[in-house]
Amino acid sequence: MTAQLIDGNALAERIRTEVAQRAALLRSRGVLPGLAVILVGDDPASAVYVRHKVKDCEAAGMRSVLERYPATMAEADLLARVRALNADANVHGVLVQMPLPRHIDPLRVIGTLSPDKDVDGFHVRNAGALLVGQPGFKACTPYGCMKLIESTGEAIRGKHAVVIGRSNTVGKPMALMLLQADATVTVCHSATSDLAAYTRSADIVVAAVGRRRTLRVDMVKPGAIVIDVGMNRDEDGKLCGDVDFTAVREVAGWITPVPGGVGPMTRAMLLVNTIEAAERVAA
Repeated sequence: MTAQLIDGNALAERIRTEVAQRAALLRSRGVLPGLAVILVGDDPASAVYVRHKVKDCEAAGMRSVLERYPATMAEADLLARVRALNADANVHGVLVQMPLPRHIDPLRVIGTLSPDKDVDGFHVRNAGALLVGQPGFKACTPYGCMKLIESTGEAIRGKHAVVIGRSNTVGKPMALMLLQADATVTVCHSATSDLAAYTRSADIVVAAVGRRRTLRVDMVKPGAIVIDVGMNRDEDGKLCGDVDFTAVREVAGWITPVPGGVGPMTRAMLLVNTIEAAERVAA
């Protein structure tokens, strides 16, 4: 069999259209949804991500504010800017682009964010809300992955899902979201022995380790849903994921491409979180 592609670009476009409709409704009530993005340093990849996020906001009829600072910015100054944005009633969501320069503690920065404006879903209050099944902002990448899985129309309840990776931003929240959908979840990581023994039994595999060809064709159950979160470069410098896409596509039932899979969905879910933050204020 050849897997069906899960088109992240198309799904993200539908979500952006829905967000634009919700934004128009808020504007008709005198509320202009606003996202503030802080970029510290000159990391090229971060600059590209931020540019896309700002463009997405503007296209959806939302206000975007980009604050750029040099890599030498003091941590105290960054925390002061975060606090100021927390207090700005015209800003509904605040995002501090990662990674930060080494002298700045990302956990301290995230902890300074107002949980009500933490549209990245990284604050401990939002992470805790996910853990106990309470309302809160969900981390954008796993949130997008869930939408991609749901878009296949395949049932998640009762299925075995394997998450490869245990980061606070993707792996752990991904596992919790799958649990909430009644999947049986296994989390694998760098210390897992015989990774293939777990993935071969999985109906759903989410690969999120940042290492190319981590998931090979002999590790995949026929018909499985494969979600590739990885963003790597191959020997020729071409963008690729954590999955050996060409080979795995011949076995899986559904698979996300890289690019065009998880990436656009991460940005789309940031818009969803931001519009939700504005709606909460306007309620």
